[in-house]
Amino acid sequence: MASFPKHEYTLRLGSIAPNFDAETTIGTINFHEWLGDSWGVLFSHPGDFTPVCTTELGEVARRAPDFAKRNVKVIGLSANNLDDHTAWIKDINEYGGKVGPTDVQFPIIADADRKVSYMYDMLDYQDATNRDAKGLPFTIRTVFVIDPKKVIRLTLAYPAVAGRNFDEIIRVIDALQAGDAHRIATPVNWKRGDDAIVHVSVGADEAATLFPDHVVHLPYLRTTPLKLD
Repeated sequence: MASFPKHEYTLRLGSIAPNFDAETTIGTINFHEWLGDSWGVLFSHPGDFTPVCTTELGEVARRAPDFAKRNVKVIGLSANNLDDHTAWIKDINEYGGKVGPTDVQFPIIADADRKVSYMYDMLDYQDATNRDAKGLPFTIRTVFVIDPKKVIRLTLAYPAVAGRNFDEIIRVIDALQAGDAHRIATPVNWKRGDDAIVHVSVGADEAATLFPDHVVHLPYLRTTPLKLD
C-alpha cells in the first residue's frame, strides 16, 4: 500500500504558504505567481464526483463576485486528474444551476499524485480506509486563506459529514482585511457593518484621534463604528 511519511510539523498561522507548480483546469500555474498581489483561498477535496464537495464548488462559483470584490482568488484541489475535473465541472454546473446561475471558472488543481496535498499536510493519516484504488490517502477537506504577502492567515479542516460554510470564510476575510487596514479586532459573531473592537495596541489618546466615536465598555474593551468600502 502506497503511503507518505507523516509531517514532523504542520503549517501554522503566519507560515509562508508553500509555492508549487501544478496542472489545473486553466492550465499549468505557479501558485505564487498566479496569486500575484491578491488574497487567496486554497480549498481541498478528497475526490471528484463526491456529493458534499459538488455542492461546495457550486457555491464558490456563485460567490465569485463576492470574492472578486475583496481581491480574493480561489483555487480548488482534488485528488483526480484533469479529465475527471472537466467531467465533474459539468455536474457541478448542472446541479448548482438548480440553486442559481453556476459557472465554475476558478481553477481546480489536479493532484492525483498528492504532491500539493502532502506539501500542505492535507492527507488523511487517521483513516486507513480513506484511500484510492492505488492505496494513496485522500485529502482532508481543508481551507487556507492566504494574504498578498503569501502568509497563511486562516486554516480550517472539515470532517466528511459537514459541508463548508463560505459565508463564514468570507466573513473571516472581511475581518482580516479590516484588521490589517484599521487597527481593529472583531467581536463574536461580527459581520461586515457591525461595530469593531479597538485594538489593544491603540492607546487612549490615539484612539480618540483614530476612532472619535468609540465607546469604552471596560478598560480593555472598546468598540467603534467601522465603515468598510
